[in-house]
Amino acid sequence: MTADGGRESALLRFLWKTAKLIATVALTFLGLLVVTFLIGRVVPVDPVLAVIGDRASQSVYDRVYVELGLDRPLYEQFWMYLQKVFTGDFGESFLTKRAIADDIARVFPATLELATIAIVIGTALGIPMGVWAAVRQGRLADQVVRVFGLIGYSAPIFWLGLLGLLVFYARLQWVAGPGRIDIAYEYAITPATGLLLLDSAMQGQWDAFRNIFSHIILPASLLGYFSMAYISRMTRSFMLNELAQEYITTARVKGVPEWRIIWVHALRNAAVPLVTVVALSYASLLEGSVLTETVFAWPGLGQYLTNSLQNADMNAVLGGTLVIGAIFVGLNLLSDLLYSLLDPRVRRQA
Repeated sequence: MTADGGRESALLRFLWKTAKLIATVALTFLGLLVVTFLIGRVVPVDPVLAVIGDRASQSVYDRVYVELGLDRPLYEQFWMYLQKVFTGDFGESFLTKRAIADDIARVFPATLELATIAIVIGTALGIPMGVWAAVRQGRLADQVVRVFGLIGYSAPIFWLGLLGLLVFYARLQWVAGPGRIDIAYEYAITPATGLLLLDSAMQGQWDAFRNIFSHIILPASLLGYFSMAYISRMTRSFMLNELAQEYITTARVKGVPEWRIIWVHALRNAAVPLVTVVALSYASLLEGSVLTETVFAWPGLGQYLTNSLQNADMNAVLGGTLVIGAIFVGLNLLSDLLYSLLDPRVRRQA
């Protein structure tokens, strides 16, 4: 094959892979739209009564029923739903009387900040602990890591949250209590990114920064512990698989230092599937850790969805669900791209 023919073949493979990727993402997102639309139609909540209340007259009810398009066939309602979603219109919240897109943009930075710190903690602790457990398989260190991870993975997060508040806030007073920031500092920061730690640091408000950090460190650590438990378990599994491979035996026979075998050769190969594990863990945190945000009165996406669901605000619930689904799709796509970059075998097969 000539050089030009090879380049043309590589270009065609790249275009075909890109087309498949776009089609997969589009179909996944379309399926998500179908599911959220159908959920909105089968839940036992009358959207008209949610708008006008249960004391309105029948004529008002009929008028609003028509205005919402509920008198049209399902396929027409779905088409209207698609048009609104693709223009960023999720409707209006019956609870806040604001556009749902604005509400989500207001609460999501709090969840993003909390989830990012949590996944950093979970990854920074989970991967070394998983490697250590794999290297010490069957020994005391392995058992300690597995039990520690099992507790974090199975213990109710709301119970850990309440216990953490009791010990570290009420008793020891090492951290601040529920909420995101004390009211004394709330108006000292000009919102820019919505990430209060970043905003306060950029504006030089270090007293406010310390206060915000004192509020976030406990819930972020608990969520990080939960993520660490899952990441360490998966790291241990991947490392055990890599340490049993022939190339590890060959490296030891050649006299390669043990630390290099573990942290360079084995971990580098184990890092390929770990990308997906970390991405999915991050997506789970970004969807809004409902119980944690409720316990700590954290004004994020999880608490917003909880309040909306309790008040039968289905527009807000479905809008938030759609955003969560888009996060999962996006992070899955990102992990697939990173997977292909880290593993040359995937690039050759593409």
